[in-house]
Amino acid sequence: MYKRALLILGLFVTVSSCTSDEENPFLITPTQVGPLKKEVKINQLDSIFEGDSIVRQTSGPEQLRSTDEIKIFDKDGNALMSLEPLQEFDSTSTIGYIRILDPRYETKNGLNVKSTFKEIVENYNISRIENTINSAVVFLDEINAYVTIDKSQLPTSLRYDTDSKIMASQIPDDATIKYFMIYWN
Repeated sequence: MYKRALLILGLFVTVSSCTSDEENPFLITPTQVGPLKKEVKINQLDSIFEGDSIVRQTSGPEQLRSTDEIKIFDKDGNALMSLEPLQEFDSTSTIGYIRILDPRYETKNGLNVKSTFKEIVENYNISRIENTINSAVVFLDEINAYVTIDKSQLPTSLRYDTDSKIMASQIPDDATIKYFMIYWN
């Protein structure tokens, strides 16, 4: 009887550990965004997103293109992400930047495009904050990401000043993310 109970317990532990390790199709890690891994090449996107829509956005004649952006939409037409290759206009290049558009894509700590600044501070070390014309850019090097916070959400004294250093304590807890970007180089 004791051996049978141990066997059942062992099977239960094995089955439950297998189900907890199921891969989240929307997980963001330092080297992965959902089905995309850091080493994936642009010319492999069609097979990775075969059930979804891929829109390659190019503007102007080939010699004057100003963008090499690729947008991914799910089968229902919802925008999932926008990405750019590391090497412009090279289909054998790996991915350089990914802009997360769908809130289902999130880190293991729950960071997604709908998160607030408070959630960022509670779960990640901020590497640095850069002050740009319209945004505060918050770098999270541990996950190869940065988020932008629109300056309209910052105190008035920082909104029109690009020279001041923005400190994390100056950004309100309820400030929302404008852009959530993953960078791989």
